[in-house]
Order: sequence, then structure tokens, then C-alpha cells
Amino acid sequence: MKEIKDQQGEQGTMKPLDSSTPTRTVPARDAAPVRGLEPPTRRAPGTDAMKEMAASRRTGAGAWNREMLGHAALQSAVKLDPRWMLRNPVMFVVEVGAVITSGYFVQQLASGVPVGFTLQISIWLWLTVLFANFAEAMAEVRGKAQADTLRATRKDTPARRLRDDREEMISSHDLRRGDLILVREGEIIPSDGEVIQGIAYVNEAAITGESAPVLKEPNTDIRSSVTGGTQVVSDWLKVRISEDPGHTFLDRMIGLVEGASRKKTPNEIALNILLSGLTIVFLLAVVTLEPFAIYSGSSVSVVVLIALLVCLIPTTIGGLLSAIGIAGMDRVTRFNVLATSGRAVEATGDVDVLLLDKTGTITYGNRLAAEILPVGGASPEEAVRAALWSSLGDETPEGTSIIALAGQLGATAPRSLDGGAPAGAEVIPFTSQSRMSGLSLDGRVWLKGAPDSVAARLGVEIPRDLAQQVERIAREGGTPLAVAEDQRLLGVVYLKDTVKPGMRQRFEEFRKMGIRTIMITGDNPLTAATIAKEAGVDDFVAQAKPEDKIKIIREQQEQGHMVAMSGDGTNDAPALAQADVGLAMNSGTSAAKEAANMVDLDSNPTKLIEVVAIGKQLLITRGAITTFSVANDVAKYFAIIPAAFATAYPQLNALNVMQLATPQSAILSAVIFNALIIIALVPLALRGVGYRPAPAAELLQRNLLIYGVGGLVLPFIGIKLVDLIVAAIGLA
Repeated sequence: MKEIKDQQGEQGTMKPLDSSTPTRTVPARDAAPVRGLEPPTRRAPGTDAMKEMAASRRTGAGAWNREMLGHAALQSAVKLDPRWMLRNPVMFVVEVGAVITSGYFVQQLASGVPVGFTLQISIWLWLTVLFANFAEAMAEVRGKAQADTLRATRKDTPARRLRDDREEMISSHDLRRGDLILVREGEIIPSDGEVIQGIAYVNEAAITGESAPVLKEPNTDIRSSVTGGTQVVSDWLKVRISEDPGHTFLDRMIGLVEGASRKKTPNEIALNILLSGLTIVFLLAVVTLEPFAIYSGSSVSVVVLIALLVCLIPTTIGGLLSAIGIAGMDRVTRFNVLATSGRAVEATGDVDVLLLDKTGTITYGNRLAAEILPVGGASPEEAVRAALWSSLGDETPEGTSIIALAGQLGATAPRSLDGGAPAGAEVIPFTSQSRMSGLSLDGRVWLKGAPDSVAARLGVEIPRDLAQQVERIAREGGTPLAVAEDQRLLGVVYLKDTVKPGMRQRFEEFRKMGIRTIMITGDNPLTAATIAKEAGVDDFVAQAKPEDKIKIIREQQEQGHMVAMSGDGTNDAPALAQADVGLAMNSGTSAAKEAANMVDLDSNPTKLIEVVAIGKQLLITRGAITTFSVANDVAKYFAIIPAAFATAYPQLNALNVMQLATPQSAILSAVIFNALIIIALVPLALRGVGYRPAPAAELLQRNLLIYGVGGLVLPFIGIKLVDLIVAAIGLA
């Protein structure tokens, strides 16, 4: 058993809290961290259940099943409450029309007048309202299914609160901000907090959906934050609670995915105003038709006028608008991104400038050895040997990668049993002042570090061929490390930060979408330019400080751009708050998550790219169905108006291009089609219109062709088919 030590060596040995506190058992593979620490293979109690919960959150919430359909159908009836319907003016008008036609049905029934036509119109108007409510309810119930799964993790969990280094068992509901708790292996973390002591792996599957545990340790921006409801699967953690009950990250997440607090976005509000305006215009137009009919010596029944009004107003988009917005948030959530509002999701669709950190987003971040080159007349074997020996005590990914590359080139060296420096050797640690590290053994010294620092330590001039190699490596975006043995400079190691595969293609897609990409890095301009060229970004900012990010965002916004960026540290918080779309990593600090309007539960910086595509899909879906709805109404004019007024104005028969059976059949067929098209478009509203990166003009042309022309043609076909069925079975 080992005592816990900080990986940077700053904390030193950590004493157990008491005699019963377990110490960390380090897996043997942790001794060679070239690819980072791997999760332990042991399985803690409850891990399988958490995996199943995460899987159900990812898949079950989006599935169509009987329980969800039944709940949505019930909610459709509940939403008939006029107080609820007033929130959707278009469908409220339809509901009022359904109430009036139902009243006429009762009156005609009492008077002994034939009621078949009025009854059918009334039934289909009620179905139109119910179908619109069903679309909204179905979108909501998918979010509630996710919330129920998350709520299952928010249980009354026992907590070990520490008072004067003594434990007391309390309920998680009794924890308050600032309390200190101890969480041991296999236990659930009862609330959000910051790790202040201990190193352990935590299973975050219930939150992120990923089964691989993540390492948590103190004093790090990206690994010290823990979330309530997750599980410690190795060792122990001492945590300071950061939130009071009811205000944890999980509580906020449940509230958001339920959609109960969802507010309409500016785009939705504007579209609602437009739809309300159109409804008022058509309402006035229909109301004035009866006086004109009387003047011409005929009459039009109120039931027909209501049917005409319902078919003329934009009921299709009016019935699906709310569902489209809710489904957009649902798609982002199922993509493991938590959006704080519909406004945030919609804003991603308007983004035209992306700010991306180089390290971890565009590149892998870990600089690994790519080449070991001899200089100063040394042989390749001497350069490789010096690089190997100078790295034997270096457990960083860079040092381990040098050892691995030297081994591939045939060099060997004695190692200790735990894989570190050989017995009796003295490790020369890296410091920011010396800018080098190395190894000393039996009077011999091997050094590795910044070329100028190593040369100054040896008291020698930098050889010309070393200077040339350093310049070449820097120009190519790499990091040069000089290696020396005793008083000789023998070679240079080329550390390369590799651009992630497919990044150039992604940035090319952004250009097609009209989005400009800006890479931000602290590297020197030469290195930054090389990486920018290799990745294919449009622009870059080198030697950037944290405050430079917010400056760049403000400059872009002043020029009228919508800006998105991602971040995880406290120093990113101001820029995340300033950006129109700020994507924070779940592994990041509380300050970053509070400042952002989106949180990536997978902590993947590149996900900002996919989030933008989801936002654009939301806007395109809304635009496509709006286009279809307006075009759809045009076709219905030719079904109802000739039928309603052909008796008074025989000339209108020329507009009866569909040759519908009878006036009543034409009106009934149009109303039936008007109701059915809403339910037919529910899957499209929830799934979203297919999206591919392309310029806005091309997308507009495509949508007009598919949904504009389709909206004109489909009603002619659909209403004619319904008319044939209605006439065949004698409904009108």
C-alpha cells in the first residue's frame, strides 16, 4: 500500500484522516503514464446499475413507447384548458371554433335538423387541437423521461460529515455549503463540491453516460469538481460542499430537461406574433364574408365559415411551433449537453464566429516525441542514449514518450522495479526557473530541456546545426528539447502536438456554413501559424493571455458577429459569460459552469462543433415547417373557397381544380387533411429536418424546393384522396 501523493509533487505525503481511512492502491500500469492514468479494473457496488441508468437516459428518453404515448395523449386532453391554450393564439382560435361548432351541433340536434356535417366538422376541429397538444406533450414527455432517470440518482444519500476530524453520519439533505465530507470507495457523493484532499476515481455514468471512471484530485481546475449522485469507485475523497440542497447541478439539470421553466426564444416570440397577426387578418376576412353573401342573395353557415377560418390560418406551424423548440433542447440534452435555456440552443444556430483553444480542442494536447536528432558531430546512437537516460526519472507523458521512442530505436537502460529511475540515481526535477530536467548517476549527468537553458548550464555555445533544428521544429509547430551527456550537447528531441484527425474537414464544413474559426493559443506566432495551417482554421491568435479571449469576443460582437467559445477554467468564466454561446466542460470549475449557457457533460471541447450543427438544425426545422405551413394554406384555398361560394358565384367553379365531389365534401376533406397533416409532421418536428453544412442561400433554396413546393403539391393530393374516401362512404 502506498500513501497518496500529489502528482505535481507539491503536496507531498498526505496523511490518512484516521486509522480507518484507506490509502490509495496504485495499479501497476499507473507507473507508466504515457497515455494518462487508466481507470481501475475493480468494480464498485452499484456500478452496473449506474451504467444501466445512463444507458436508459441516452436511449430510452428518445424512444417511442406505449407509456410515453399514453402519457402524451393524457396531457393532450389536460392542455385543452383555455388558460393553457391562450399561450398559443392560433390553436386557441381553433379551440374556440370547435366549441362554437359543438354548440351548433347541440342546437341542430334539439331542433331535429340533420347534424352529420356539423358533427364531423366539430369532431375534426377538436382533433386538430388535440393533435397540436399531442405534439407539444410528446416533446415534453421525452424531456420528463430524462428528468425521471436523473431524479432516480438524487436520493436521500447518507453523508459522512467531518467535524474536528470526526465523522458523523447525516442525511444528504442536511448538508450545507461549506460542510466537509468524506466519501469512501463504493459510496455515492451526496452533493456537489470541490475535492480538497485525496485522489480517487469517480464513476460519473449517471450524469455523463460514460462508464469509464475519471480521476479526481485537489488543486486542479479540471479535476477537483465533483457532482452529487456520482460514485467513488476507488480510494477516498475529502470534499467541501459547494451548494445547498435544491441548488445542486443535478437539481438544475432536472429542472431544465423537464422543460417546465422553458421560456420562448426571441425567434419563437417573433414567429408567434406573425402567426397571431395572420390569424387576426383571416378572422376579419372571414367575418366579413357573411354580409357579402347576404348582399349577393345567398348565405353561408357559421360552421362553414369556421371551417374556412381554421383551414386558412397557419394551424400547421401554430400546432408544431412549441414542439419544435422543446425538441431542440431535447436533442441537445440527449447529445449530453445541458442548455440553460432555449435561447442558448437557438443562438448556436446563428453563430458565425467560433473561438477554439488549440490544446485539447484542435490538438491532442500531450506533446509526444516524434524524432531524436543528433547534433554537434554526435552519432544517432549517442543522441538516443542521452535522450533515454535524461528521461528515466521523468514520469510526464513527454518523458515517457521519449523512453518509448528510444526503445523503438534500440536503446536500453536499467530501470527500477516500479519502472522509474535506476537504483542509486538522483533525479533532477524540472522547474520553471531551470527549464530542464535530467538524471545523475555515478558522477555522470544527463540533461534534457530548453536548448538555451541546457547550453547555459553546460557553459557552451549552441551548435549551429542545433540552432537550425530548433528553428525548423518551431516552424513546424513542435517543441525542441536539447539533450546532453556530461558537458556535451548531443541531440535534439522533436516533441509534436498532433492535430486531431478530421479537423481540417470540420473547419471546411464551417466555411461552407459561413462560420469563421479562430484558434487561440499561448504558443509563439511561428508555432501557432504552423498548427493553424495544418488544422485549416481561418485565423489564429498567438501568445494569448486569458484576458485576450474576452477582448476578442467583444471585438467580434461589435462587428455584428455571433460568437461561440468553450472553456473549463475559472479564468475562462468572463469570456464564457460574454460569448453568445459559452460551452463549459462538466469537469471544469463551478465558476466556468455558472458563467456558460451550456455545459458539456462529456467534457469534450470539440463538441462545440456539433452543438452549432444542432442549433442550425433547430432553425432550419422551424423554417422548413413554416414554409410548408404557408404553402399548405394556399392549396386549401382552392378546396374551400370555390365550394363555399360556388352557389352564389358560379364563376368560382373555375377554381375547383381538384374537381371535388360536393361543396360539403370539399370543406370536410380540407378540415380532415388540416388535422391529419399536424400529426403526420410530429415525428419530423421532434427529430428535426436533416442538416448538412452549406451556405445559407443554398439551404434556403433547398427548403423552398422541398417544403415550399411540397407544401403546395401535397394538399392537392391529400385533400383529393380524402374527398374520394368521404364521397365513397357517404360522409358528405
